[in-house]
Amino acid sequence: MPKLKTHKGTSKVCNVRPGGTIAIGKPGSRHNTGKKNAASNRKSRSGSLLSQGDYNRIKGILGK
Repeated sequence: MPKLKTHKGTSKVCNVRPGGTIAIGKPGSRHNTGKKNAASNRKSRSGSLLSQGDYNRIKGILGK
């Protein structure tokens, strides 16, 4: 079987924790933050975890 390559775009925004859960940042916080209000910029600093359905879909392209 050939090896499955890691999707580089996804690996740059996801962080696989030692327990196996995947941490991601909030969407909309990467660029154009000057025109967004300060409250939404503050809320986007705290990350979140992937749901179980998204984890099952994404774990294959992260090479796990």
